[in-house]
Amino acid sequence: MALSLRQSEILALARTEGRVLVDDLAERFGVTLQTIRRDLTELADAGRLDRVHGGAVLKAGVANIGYAERRLLNAEAKARIGQACAAAIPDNSSLFLNIGTTTEAVARALLDHRNLTVVTNNLNVANILAESESCDVIVAGGVLRRSDGGLVGDLTKEAIETFKVDFAVIGTSALDRDGDLLDFDSQEVRVSRAIIRQARRSYLVADHSKLTRTAPVRIASLSEIGRLFTDRKLPPELAARCADWGTAVSVS
Repeated sequence: MALSLRQSEILALARTEGRVLVDDLAERFGVTLQTIRRDLTELADAGRLDRVHGGAVLKAGVANIGYAERRLLNAEAKARIGQACAAAIPDNSSLFLNIGTTTEAVARALLDHRNLTVVTNNLNVANILAESESCDVIVAGGVLRRSDGGLVGDLTKEAIETFKVDFAVIGTSALDRDGDLLDFDSQEVRVSRAIIRQARRSYLVADHSKLTRTAPVRIASLSEIGRLFTDRKLPPELAARCADWGTAVSVS
């Protein structure tokens, strides 16, 4: 499918924001709602977007969005989430940071912390924290996933299980309305589960776009997470479940 200039811009907006709305797009481009609906339908038919009520979201499926696109997606929101999460981690702490562009934002926000020990299976996190002379970085070895610098597999899981740390900071590819954390790679999921088990407190960092996506492999429930850091209020039903579970929600 050859995209029109407007459709290309709509797709770029969806990649940046995670979701686009018919009303907003019609106003932005100065065209009718019907024109935008036709654009979104054509993009959905071409497999570029998924139609949802009132707009469209990035294509869901069994494959993750490319790493470069994930890094750009909601970058400002991820930076705010990273700052908020880092503020909840005191100096003189030990922590896990797993694979993900939002956990990388947390790593950048931790650069001014003192006397941290960070265990990670994310080479990007390791490179970010290498700038801090006050942070000891331990890389959990395993199979390198070249697409995003992640280390996965049984060797990584076994390495994680040799540690017991104060905090786990994890990301997720999707968060459904039942409060389940979901991902695409079963090897990565096994590592994430080990990270949660081996930490005294677990934090999830996830922007609002994760609520519009799906993935096939379950990591855990928000009931197992002490605190969620996000950028928008949760849907009322999920917020009520978090209250029942005792999972704190921080919106920044």
